[in-house]
Amino acid sequence: MVSNKAAAGLAPLVAIVGSDGSGKSTISADLIDWLAQSRPVEGAYLGLGTGDMGNRIKEWPIVGRWLERKLTKKAGQARDKKAKIPGLPTALVIYTLSRIRLRRFNRMMARRRQGIFIVTDRYPQTEFPGIYDGPGLSAARAEGRPLQKLVKRERALYEEMASHIPSLIIRLNIDADTALQRKPDHKRALLETKVAITPQLKFGGAQIVDLSSLDPYETVLAGAKKAILEMLHTLGEEPKAI
Repeated sequence: MVSNKAAAGLAPLVAIVGSDGSGKSTISADLIDWLAQSRPVEGAYLGLGTGDMGNRIKEWPIVGRWLERKLTKKAGQARDKKAKIPGLPTALVIYTLSRIRLRRFNRMMARRRQGIFIVTDRYPQTEFPGIYDGPGLSAARAEGRPLQKLVKRERALYEEMASHIPSLIIRLNIDADTALQRKPDHKRALLETKVAITPQLKFGGAQIVDLSSLDPYETVLAGAKKAILEMLHTLGEEPKAI
């Protein structure tokens, strides 16, 4: 477990986590609109965005679909604990994406220091490398000193981000069948893995509220709002009427 960085002087941070298809983006946007009625608030996307990137690559003429399949295969190999990282070029791409994530994370932290309440879609973690917003190079085997050094450097980035424990984690639980219905372009095996990992994530001992994405959306949103108001009360803030 990582130790939490001092939260003094930081505005609250609520992280929405869950498998693809659990409704993170929708509920994040609605919570931001709700909170904006009473306080400065901003959203932050802390994923890698590789899904959208892959879809854009597939649209390239002639080579798009072939290249997207090749990149997906290499990324999958890097996630496989029984495999080895498929070469330094692939590792450098993964490391660069992690640096981009860190840059977004640091911008988000700067806004917290300015008193802005933050709602994030996803949150970095170190408990499950290679998947679910964890370090991309720490799952598969790294052969050779250059790769091993890169793995160590990337791991340190995630340990730094994960050391900033959110004020509240809202964890959206879902089953693989429903997730696949909502995200038919995703691979079932990967969704099943994320669904299984979701309830195991601890985020350094953060306060976690579990909600079921199988419930009516109005019920899920109401549960998230209630959890935020209780969190604010715990922090000593009398919730404004919202």
